[in-house]
Amino acid sequence: MSEEKKNYITLQQFLKMKGIASTGGQAKIMIQNSEILVNGETEERRGRKLYSGDRVEAEGKEYLVP
Repeated sequence: MSEEKKNYITLQQFLKMKGIASTGGQAKIMIQNSEILVNGETEERRGRKLYSGDRVEAEGKEYLVP
């Protein structure tokens, strides 16, 4: 596995880190309610691995994974 693919953050962790969700429970609900897009597509897996360059859309804003 390449070094680049080892460095990831889960969608739920990312939502908490960016302050989009204040708790894991809130992140879970947002994801289950199809409120989150990853790279332009609805994502319903809170454990989705995000890599550098991925784009997350939430609450009308776009966030870039560093």
